[in-house]
Amino acid sequence: MLPHGYELPVAILLILGGATACFAGYRLFRIVLGLYGFLLGAMLASSIIGVTNTMGMVVAALAGGLAGALLLVFAYFVGIALVGAGLGALVAHLAWTQTQPSDPPALVIIGMAVLGAVVAMLLQRYVIIVATAFAGAWTLILGVMAISDLTALRAASPSDAWILYPLDPAPGQKWVPIGWLLLGLAGTAAQLAVTGRRKGSRKGKRKARREMQAR
Repeated sequence: MLPHGYELPVAILLILGGATACFAGYRLFRIVLGLYGFLLGAMLASSIIGVTNTMGMVVAALAGGLAGALLLVFAYFVGIALVGAGLGALVAHLAWTQTQPSDPPALVIIGMAVLGAVVAMLLQRYVIIVATAFAGAWTLILGVMAISDLTALRAASPSDAWILYPLDPAPGQKWVPIGWLLLGLAGTAAQLAVTGRRKGSRKGKRKARREMQAR
């Protein structure tokens, strides 16, 4: 929750951060962790401040964001588990809301979050690629939806509060899950291609080094 005057810069940050996570999340995983830690911390901290306290919301968002970023960056393996848990919760929410008018039960969200965390720890490289690609795609969509609401942005008073709904940015619009899926798959393919070339290049260098030593 932030004043409406901050909606445009935050939307641009979401778009840039989402694109980075979607297409380079594995290579820049610590940066991505810091970004999502900052966003999560800022959302949680600013939500406890009253909507009339503009400066309080901004200060709380900055302080909570810095705390969240530091927490995820230094807790690397915990961050991997949290990324998997977050992706599992997001998938559960999207799948449920496509067939049911209400939010999913807490047990479904918790179960999918735990499953995502376990899988993330077992298959770290691939889960990091998939999780960052799809999380980045969703973040990019959040930014696009926020920046497209220019009419509301201009009409709102700077003292009004802007609330970001990270799990439901466009109620009733069926294209959002489809766009998220296609963008996430594109990001996954791009990351797998880049990391595959780098891995092959390292193997080639090691092989050449062994041949030289054998001579």
